[in-house]
Amino acid sequence: MGAVLWLVRKVARHPLRVAIVGCGTAGPAAACLLARQGHHVDVFERAAALRPVGAGLLIQPTGMHVLDRLGVLERAFSLGHRINQLAGDTDGGRAVLALSYEDFMPGAFGLGMHRGALFSLLLESAMREATVRVHAGVDVAGLHQSPGHLTLRTRGGAMLGPYDLVAIADGAKSKLRESLDVGARTTQYPYAAAWCVLPMPAHERWHHTLRQVYRDTRGMVGYLPVGKAAADGEPMLSLFWSLRASDIATTRAAGIEAFERELVRLDAHAAPLMRHVQSMEQLVFATYHDTVCERTHHHRVVLLGDAAHAMSPQLGQGANLALVDALTLADVIEASGGERDLVPIALERHDERRREHVAFYARASRWLTPWFQSDFTGLSVIRDVMMHPMSRVGWARRQMGESLAGVKTGVFSSYKRLETADSRVAIS
Repeated sequence: MGAVLWLVRKVARHPLRVAIVGCGTAGPAAACLLARQGHHVDVFERAAALRPVGAGLLIQPTGMHVLDRLGVLERAFSLGHRINQLAGDTDGGRAVLALSYEDFMPGAFGLGMHRGALFSLLLESAMREATVRVHAGVDVAGLHQSPGHLTLRTRGGAMLGPYDLVAIADGAKSKLRESLDVGARTTQYPYAAAWCVLPMPAHERWHHTLRQVYRDTRGMVGYLPVGKAAADGEPMLSLFWSLRASDIATTRAAGIEAFERELVRLDAHAAPLMRHVQSMEQLVFATYHDTVCERTHHHRVVLLGDAAHAMSPQLGQGANLALVDALTLADVIEASGGERDLVPIALERHDERRREHVAFYARASRWLTPWFQSDFTGLSVIRDVMMHPMSRVGWARRQMGESLAGVKTGVFSSYKRLETADSRVAIS
């Protein structure tokens, strides 16, 4: 009898109706993976034009695993730039950080990517699926949950739905998150950054290294090779400059010459790069938030990416955590058999599976950021004296390597199942 009921339910099952709010990183990745299971997915993006926000990012082995599941890893390799190590020095030339992906696992590496390249790969993957529809210029302002389904309300008052599952992936400043009972707390970091993308220099100093220079805790400049924005593009380097969020307006008003003077005063190696920056319009200013949720789901609604766990970019994990969120969501939905009635249970499992990984990087980011971006300048004295020698100690070096690679789930734990042939991490 049980087998008969199972067969009846199997035959009668309908694909889930899924809405995803936000078309950044987690949104299109989740849409693609869920559509491949046969579900119907609507992706709603507030912006009228579908385009990325930001300059460059670092894909860790965890993110590469998800790109592999999406079938776009080889294309990502062709567009991105291999990163073997992170090097950080004071403006006086003292080594502060010297971390290698080899400390995590032989053959491992990161992948610097232009944000536009990653966005294009994810969006194209989603839109190739017949059951995915992407709607630009739709500002979702609210949602209503009933026991059976969900509906969305746009800013103009239109109703969308009904849906069996809604994923909110609209970033750190998500307004929809406020309507959910998830125990969310969000604060803005006092420090921000200015970003720009420049032609990749030929000098090998810039190759295969994420390089940073510090002046106590108030000044930092970083350089990340990010590869090409498109297949026919030129290799690029992403430059980021740390500043107080409250100083963004005055920095803009001071103009590009003043910005260049301050930058070169911190790091003379930046001088030849600045030939390519003609105005402040080439800079993108970004503020950062710290978002903590007691849980990432509410009945049939789940938060993904920065909407669930925004953090400082100090550890370079934001896009990777968002990608793993998307993969985990697809996996728990698949494990539930796509049963509509089991969606709330699947989202509970998603929360459980993501909790330790996200919590480690949220805490680590919160703890580490003041040592590099804050007004507590005394911390830099301890940092500059202790951090580099500590990273030479075997156990500590290993932990730092795992933290960099994105695989930590706790101070003494990490994802262990590895595919050592190509250094990709299998999330388990």
